[in-house]
Formats: sequence, C-alpha cells, structure tokens
Amino acid sequence: MKKLTSLSVILIITIFMSGCEILNQAQQMTNLTKCEFRLSSVDQLRLAGVDIQQINQLSDLRLMDAAKITAAAASGGSLPLNFTLNVEAKNPNTAMAGLNRLDWILLIDDIEMVSGVNDQRVQIPANGGTTNIPLTIGINLKEALKGKSADAIANFGLNLAGTGNRPTRITLKAKPTIMVGSQTISYPGYLTVQNEFTSAYFSRKVYQ
Repeated sequence: MKKLTSLSVILIITIFMSGCEILNQAQQMTNLTKCEFRLSSVDQLRLAGVDIQQINQLSDLRLMDAAKITAAAASGGSLPLNFTLNVEAKNPNTAMAGLNRLDWILLIDDIEMVSGVNDQRVQIPANGGTTNIPLTIGINLKEALKGKSADAIANFGLNLAGTGNRPTRITLKAKPTIMVGSQTISYPGYLTVQNEFTSAYFSRKVYQ
C-alpha cells in the first residue's frame, strides 16, 4: 500500500473539514426557521437633524428645534428621518442558528417607507440565546409622504420611539438568507416582524 503524501493528507483533511462546515451551515439554516424575531427598540431618533427620541409633538421641542423641523417640512428640500432599529433574534434550538444577509422593508403606520439590506453575518446562540441586529434607517419623509401637508409630514416622525423606546408604529418585513457551501438559500417570502416575538416557522405568508 502506498503511503499518503503530505499533500494528500492535507487534501483529505480539507475536504473533510469543508463537508463538516457545509453540514454545520445546513444545520444553522434549519435552526433559523425556528428562531423568533421582534423589534426591540428605536435609538438615535432624529428628524431634520433634531433629537426627537423622547418627543411626542412639536410643542415638546425647544422653539428653535421646532422651527427647524417645520421649515424643512415646508421647504423644497428633504426632511430626513434617521434612527437605529434594533431587531432581536431568539434561538430556541439546542444548536446555533445563523444568517448571512437580511433583506428588509420598513413600514410606519402600515405605509411602506424604505427598504434595505443588512449583509453582516449574524449568529444566534443556542438554548434561548438572543442577538441584536441593528438596522440603520434613513427616510426622506417628504418623498415617502408625497401629497401630505407640511404639518402632517413634520408630525409624522414624532413619537416613533413610543413608551420605553418601543417601536409600536413600525413593522418590518424581513427575508433572511444563509449560505450553505456556495449555495445561497433565502427564506420563502418575508417574515412580518413587530414588537412581540414572532416565529419564522409560523410566519410563512409571502409579502408582495
């Protein structure tokens, strides 16, 4: 019997490790379907550059800040609404779950506002472990709310954080994707994520 060369041993080990990695990725994909997601909080909420994190109405702002928002809403330019939306993922499985990409569509008061992609690798620990997925959101309210009055547009972005910074007015449509070997596998349709935990397994309705 011929002895295995060092190169042959390395090739065998590499193939074995690659196979184990693919199996691990496949298991993480299976585990992902049983994970639960929710919108946990809204942070760094700003409207036209003004901090509105704890603001319910324009009258709660200082006069100069309220004037800045009102002027931006009435002008021919943009009215930017920026914030971080924290999405919490919980894994009830006994092994780790993971995803490579998260396509999302954000709605406020059931109005579709903006869409985007988070392409950072996310791993969710086993046995009830949780991971936060922060999404950086930027919306031009004047573009998203065409036809609305300046006052309506200015007031729309207020009170988004809600009590305890909970995003009660926000809904996220999310499509997780994971790599298995060189194959990209996306969740069929979009999950509906709100401020209570929703299981991916029981949320299979496709969002058009």
